[in-house]
Amino acid sequence: MINPFQLHLPSTAATERAGATLFRHCEGRGIIELYGDLGAGKTTLVRGLLRAAGYQGSVKSPTYTLVEPYDIFKNRIYHFDLYRLGDPEELEFIGFRDYLEQQALLLIEWPQRGEGVLPPPDLALQIDYQDEGRTVTLTARSPWGEEMIQRWSAEIVGVSP
Repeated sequence: MINPFQLHLPSTAATERAGATLFRHCEGRGIIELYGDLGAGKTTLVRGLLRAAGYQGSVKSPTYTLVEPYDIFKNRIYHFDLYRLGDPEELEFIGFRDYLEQQALLLIEWPQRGEGVLPPPDLALQIDYQDEGRTVTLTARSPWGEEMIQRWSAEIVGVSP
């Protein structure tokens, strides 16, 4: 069992590559929570994931809109930023449950602000500062999350799952 799995990301480019790798292994579905301080690299990782999905536009954190939808080819991806959420119940007002009823990938920054309303994630990513770079720790919270980690770690270390 590979849980948790940790990677050192020495640069912004490495963080974006980590997001791209994650996209290849999530098959465009699931709930992924992203934890970390302001500026830790959560949105940078999401940018890499969206670029791997084929999105070419600007990627910014949806701090004020709470959610940014992306329909990319056959993939439906929703990027949430709950940093400015005043109360977890506000998720009900934006129709959060509707997002769960779709075949989609939900990326949720600052999920602790939605605690009690958000469903359990498949995967939790903790991004922390480390010297000049970052460390990302992936923790599976479901069988699908475990499978994503196994695939990702197999690619990183060059071993078949």
